[in-house]
Amino acid sequence: MKITAVKTKLANVPFDKPIATAIHNMNSVGCVLLYLETDEDITGESYVFTLNAVRLKVFDEMVRSFEHQLLGKDPHFVGQIWQNIWQEINPIGHKGITISVLSAIDTALWDIIGKAAGLALHKVFGACRDTIKTYASGGLWLSQSIDELLKESEHFLQQGFTAMKIRVGSKNIDQDVERVKILRESVGSEIELMADANQSFTPKQAIRLGRRLEEFNLLWFEEPVAAYDLSGHARVCTALDTDIASGETEYTRYGMKAMIEAKAMDILMPDLQRIGGLSEMRVVANLAASFDIPISTHIFTEHSLSIAGSAQNCISVEHMPWFASLFCEQMEIKNGMIEIPDRPGTGFTFNLEAVKSYCID
Repeated sequence: MKITAVKTKLANVPFDKPIATAIHNMNSVGCVLLYLETDEDITGESYVFTLNAVRLKVFDEMVRSFEHQLLGKDPHFVGQIWQNIWQEINPIGHKGITISVLSAIDTALWDIIGKAAGLALHKVFGACRDTIKTYASGGLWLSQSIDELLKESEHFLQQGFTAMKIRVGSKNIDQDVERVKILRESVGSEIELMADANQSFTPKQAIRLGRRLEEFNLLWFEEPVAAYDLSGHARVCTALDTDIASGETEYTRYGMKAMIEAKAMDILMPDLQRIGGLSEMRVVANLAASFDIPISTHIFTEHSLSIAGSAQNCISVEHMPWFASLFCEQMEIKNGMIEIPDRPGTGFTFNLEAVKSYCID
């Protein structure tokens, strides 16, 4: 089998209405959809995204810059291709856009491998489960009123979620406490709640808020301080009883290794786009397991399910619905669990009509 073509499409998926965290104002997600075609009529698919479609063409150009590493190559040599690209990007860096594009290429290669074998990727990797706990993350934004929070949390419960994440990071900490308090009272004690600060606090501020939130029995407090402030993360970890979840903004095994060595989190949250694709996600899952650290995958729900189904230390996946309309297949949630598909490859294929309606190129 040989790769015969590298194709991309640019799409912009709008949100129903603008949403905001402490550090982001978002109207849409722009995607570079990647298609790796082969001489055996098998196509590997994946994508990278940017908020509000900013700098999307830069990502597209970076993808195309690696055609020479792909055309004519056997996709089964995914490890060799990954290493070749890793070496090539050395002069421009092993973080940022370069790794995001490497991630998309790697995931598309694995999609081909699974399809060629007729197996779901979690079975190719060595399956350990066929369902995984998930939590609703596509709502409870900082920009929403309390009434909107309560209405949306009820909708999540009706969808079958038993866990959900609220964003915090108000300029007034009392407002964060009040929002979490009201949400907890509304959903009850049996529903798991997480709070995501989106890197908005100093360590002292995060500790002050974290202590006040402990009475609401949060499952975790996420990204309380700037992603690069590993010592600040560690201070918050030491000061609070609530678990600290972080890692979504770090790149590759080296970023994760630094977090682990700094004792900067209790739960590691690798992001498929920043981590280096499915190959590197598997490395990171094993790295975390060697320290008895659980992982919970960040965004990219559809494509991260293969890791969730094969990594023993994966405790959950973030359910983010932003990209669902791009796919023919949909995720299934029952009693707070999400099904890991048994379809070949990643188990998800792009919907041509939907892509056409979002296309911007």
